[in-house]
Amino acid sequence: MLHRLAARVAAAVLRLPPARTRRVAVRRGLAVRVRDGVPLRTDHYAPDLRGAPTVLIRTPYGRGGPMRLLGRLLAERGYHVVIQSCRGTDGSGGAFAPLVHERDDGLDTLDWLRRQAWYSGGFGTFGASYQGFVQWALAAGAGDELRAMVAVVTASATRDSTYAGESFALDTVLTWVELLQAQTVPWLARQWELKRGQPRLAAALAHLPLAEADRIATGVTVPFFQEWLRHHTPQADYWRTRVFAEAVARARAPVAMVSGWHDIFLPAQLDDYAVLRAAGRRPRLVVGPWTHGSPGLVVAALREGLDWLNRHLAGRTAESAVAPGRDVAPAPEAAPVRVHVGGAGSGWRDLPDWPPPATAAVWHLHPDGVLAERPSVPSVPDSFRYDPAHPTPSLGGPLLVAQRAGPVDNRRVEARPDVLTWSGDPLPAPLEVVGPVRAEVYVRSELSYLDVFVRLCDVDRRGRSWNVCDGLVRVTPDRFPPGPDGTVRVPVPLWPTAYRFAAGHRLRVQVTGGAHPRYARNPGTGEPLGTAVTLRAGRREILHDPEHPSGLVLPIVHDGRPDRRM
Repeated sequence: MLHRLAARVAAAVLRLPPARTRRVAVRRGLAVRVRDGVPLRTDHYAPDLRGAPTVLIRTPYGRGGPMRLLGRLLAERGYHVVIQSCRGTDGSGGAFAPLVHERDDGLDTLDWLRRQAWYSGGFGTFGASYQGFVQWALAAGAGDELRAMVAVVTASATRDSTYAGESFALDTVLTWVELLQAQTVPWLARQWELKRGQPRLAAALAHLPLAEADRIATGVTVPFFQEWLRHHTPQADYWRTRVFAEAVARARAPVAMVSGWHDIFLPAQLDDYAVLRAAGRRPRLVVGPWTHGSPGLVVAALREGLDWLNRHLAGRTAESAVAPGRDVAPAPEAAPVRVHVGGAGSGWRDLPDWPPPATAAVWHLHPDGVLAERPSVPSVPDSFRYDPAHPTPSLGGPLLVAQRAGPVDNRRVEARPDVLTWSGDPLPAPLEVVGPVRAEVYVRSELSYLDVFVRLCDVDRRGRSWNVCDGLVRVTPDRFPPGPDGTVRVPVPLWPTAYRFAAGHRLRVQVTGGAHPRYARNPGTGEPLGTAVTLRAGRREILHDPEHPSGLVLPIVHDGRPDRRM
């Protein structure tokens, strides 16, 4: 009774389509045995509706709490809902090894579905983050039975997000390790650790060598964390069976993608979108003002996902579409792409494709901290000293934990001597940037091993500096051999964005040697990622003369103001 009441309240608050039935039978803890005999614990929510299609959700985060509510909400709207714990989690047998067994376990679960009397012959998938990885693991092998996918803040290939810019996404990975391990400890002990501010995790993020960080954070050695520290090179065979990028073009199901401008997987998810478009598909893409765990993202994903499943899995008419809401406004003939344009006059924009047509504008770095569109002029370099023993801290941006992610005032970090900034004049008119953003930075360094972090900020009339997007690249002699004068040209892809800078605001570019603990600090020695303990400080010069025109390339659009109607 309590779960039914909670589902009714949630549906009203979220403004979901009306329930098609309130009669849902629930069977918990079913043992679905896969090919090697391992039982995967599975819950089945069965609506009292003949011929209802099936939604499969495979997750390493447990089947209780929010998943129970989700199962009932979907079942009441006309779907058999199968929620399964990945092996090694929440009662399922075996050991959890990220990405290793998901393809086979997913296909074996599909084979189990085929043997159920209630299975109608077609299914869809739904889920966020790791729940999306497992969707792509299954997609190519499921054939025509997979009728719809809803992939939320996720991607087919996690390797490039784990080693963003060939660095290591320390905060994301270690926080996830701690989150998974926390599911095995008593509830009261977990609440006490959260109340204390997770001091063990904070200590682990600051610790060297990284090979000991998992034990400091969780009390145990985590095998996959150790493997990820060892197998970090692009050529590592380890990742070839753990990424599912080849499945994207082969998948036949219509795909809906939901992400946020400050999500950790956004660049990889947009890569998946581009592959689908190149294969002639028409995926749905929604990108909002969200981080990986924003409450608004959860609401939008459920609304958007229900609409997609209704259309492509259940084949329902437009009358069953999700009602317009503040976060997402699908319509019977919804545009393929819907993005939220942040900044001045923020609102939603419908687009025929991503990225939209834009004019590339280069904002060059100039002497005296000036940022301008005019070409570089003869000048002496600016310089700073980066010390990995006191690494430049990361503030906001794409992080796993929503409370620390997103836009923040950067003035505290910009005041540090190891952060260089260049600022434009106050804008005479609004400037809209929509699409991929990239920088080209010419660096001369005392050390051959270094990182280059670039961030674009919006400086308001009060002088507050709000991060819009950023990126980091790890420089090694083999990847970036220096020129005759010792200079290295470093292309830095930043996170894509959709942002409107207000008149009177200024653009600002930061350049520094790291963003810790979001990215593992670069020790400056070339030592292996997991065992490095020696830290070398060094001076870096940022050149901005005509032969070394460091700058930021922005996609400028001229389509007018966003649609603020939701």
